[in-house]
Amino acid sequence: MSKTKDIRQAVESELTFDPLVDATDIKVVNMNGEVALNGTVPSYPQYLEAAAAAQRVDGVKNVHNHLEVVLSAADSRDDPTLTTAANNALILNVTVPVGVEATAHNGNIKLTGTVSYGTERTAAELTVGALTGVRNVNDDIEISNDAETVDVALNVQDALDRYALVPDDSDVAVDTSGNTVTLSGHVRTWAEHDAVVDAAWMTGGVYDVHDELYISG
Repeated sequence: MSKTKDIRQAVESELTFDPLVDATDIKVVNMNGEVALNGTVPSYPQYLEAAAAAQRVDGVKNVHNHLEVVLSAADSRDDPTLTTAANNALILNVTVPVGVEATAHNGNIKLTGTVSYGTERTAAELTVGALTGVRNVNDDIEISNDAETVDVALNVQDALDRYALVPDDSDVAVDTSGNTVTLSGHVRTWAEHDAVVDAAWMTGGVYDVHDELYISG
């Protein structure tokens, strides 16, 4: 059996195994570890979880999530109702700074405002993404922090040195241009990849992270 077929079947099995995903209408395509997910899912959390499930599979280097969220009539919400629900959820989440706002249009949520850290932006995305009636989340939140560029690079590298998931002999390189961090090098697994990217986003003064990491397996 070819490696191409192995990975595709393994991803299909993982999607079926994951209780948070209805894989009935998902089609998996694999090309040398580049996995594409096509088809439909009934909610935005399932859209995210399907990609996460595929990333867990050995041999998967990248996941291209082309799934479309098709809401049932019972789960659909009009724009005013969903906008209100999203903004109320943001207000109730203590990890989301005051000033982040949401606007809904046909199930698509647009987030605006300013935060200090990438983790706060992620918290806002996850908060509204979990609501009934959401088809997609467009994050236009800006990150503003006065940290010096040299501090950004050192702090990201220090975080990587502390992380148990990142081996001591890792060749991951951290480059900065202004307050933008570019990550390059090799990681073994998606878990290691996510640990590296999260470390960068958690660092004060990081406005953007360019992910050029290669998953070697």
